[in-house]
Amino acid sequence: MDDWKNETDCPSIPFKLTFLLEMLCSLPNSPSALTAPPDYRGEERRKISKMIGNQIGHRLDPYLYDVLKLFSGEHGNPNFFTLIGFFATLAASLLILKGFWFLAGLAIILSGLFDLFDGVVARKLGRVTALGSFLDSVLDRYSDLLLLLALLIVYLRKGHPGLVILTSIVSIGTVLIPYVRAKAESLNVPCTLGLMERAERIILLSIGCLFQWMEPVLWILAILTHFTVLQRIYYVWKKLRVNGER
Repeated sequence: MDDWKNETDCPSIPFKLTFLLEMLCSLPNSPSALTAPPDYRGEERRKISKMIGNQIGHRLDPYLYDVLKLFSGEHGNPNFFTLIGFFATLAASLLILKGFWFLAGLAIILSGLFDLFDGVVARKLGRVTALGSFLDSVLDRYSDLLLLLALLIVYLRKGHPGLVILTSIVSIGTVLIPYVRAKAESLNVPCTLGLMERAERIILLSIGCLFQWMEPVLWILAILTHFTVLQRIYYVWKKLRVNGER
């Protein structure tokens, strides 16, 4: 969900996770994946990495917009939903600090829903703007790091240095994923591929809070966020080599 207001980047969180799991389960049994030439297999992997958000992103738009019209009519402001989503994340961070893990998980889910709604409203009402996308992206970064900061404070208070280090590693990966994309796009290389984008991170953090499985969730995030960073670095490197740059 990096910059979900963009026309090609508004993932549906529940469907995106389901699609990811189905693909991971079915990939080893795919004849094309096993028998295709190396270049074709590489192209298939790139499609898998990018198609989750692009193909599923807008599928729920009409249904979600029908629901939103009941509350805001035809005059919804996407930036309003962006701000509400941010404040929901802020509330989740405070709940983590207070030890209300289940409520924090619900608040994280709520923030993800509002972050989804802002893109739906923006597209349906023709209010996709550069300012809206910029605001959404900046507040997403604040939201990501506020949640991880709350976890860091909790583990510092409890005297768990290992979890403090683990959460710090997750924080680094979380920051680098959108940074690599932004830098790549400044070089005219679109870079939206990756297994651990914001939608997946939000899902995992909410699961960790709801079921108090935060330590295994942090291990998953620590591995897959940096895997995604390396995946994007390699992709950009290959694109720049093709373009004759070193």
